[in-house]
Amino acid sequence: MGGDDRAARSSPLDGGAELSADDTGACYDAVVLAGGRARRLGGADKPMVSVGGMSLLDRALQACDGAGRTVVVGPHRATVRPVDHVRESPVHGGPLAALAAGVSRVRAPFVVVLAADLPFVRQETVAELLRQAAGSGAEGAVMLETQGRDNPLFAAYRTAAVRRGLALTLARHGVLTGLPIRVLTRALALRYVPDVGGVSVDCDTWEVVALARAILKTNAG
Repeated sequence: MGGDDRAARSSPLDGGAELSADDTGACYDAVVLAGGRARRLGGADKPMVSVGGMSLLDRALQACDGAGRTVVVGPHRATVRPVDHVRESPVHGGPLAALAAGVSRVRAPFVVVLAADLPFVRQETVAELLRQAAGSGAEGAVMLETQGRDNPLFAAYRTAAVRRGLALTLARHGVLTGLPIRVLTRALALRYVPDVGGVSVDCDTWEVVALARAILKTNAG
């Protein structure tokens, strides 16, 4: 996605219904994507990697603790709180197939989508994504990484918009397997939320895992 396109689609959208922090629990579900092969981590079970005394998966679950329903897409694992488990079809079919599997269990009008490799994700960030997604004319709100690249797997969307986009993508391509998530999101009217405090970091390598552990240890001290 080019910079000009992003600027045009992320222009301020004034007015319309917005969510307060107290309203979000009644109107959003969460989908946490916890599959994948973690090749850059040597095939380790990345969602279960411990960072700051908690698995990456549990950190994501903690951040969306206000969800009415939480769906984890991936193998069944022990979690800090009860969740619905589902697998994409086929297994390891990619993020778009995983998103479709998760959204099939969603009932709320908004869905928070989180990858299970975000060590610094917080409830406050999730609340801000939901507030932005609920703005007039918006179909979702996506976190911007510190380098300016958007992360569609750190976002909140209107559920109806995601379902419509998935149906159109399936009709156009015949499959969801192997397609990048941006095949879906580039057709949505999105807001972009700047990273404040480095919350967008994801643990793709052991070097980043080590850095996240060091930061969280320092903050805990």
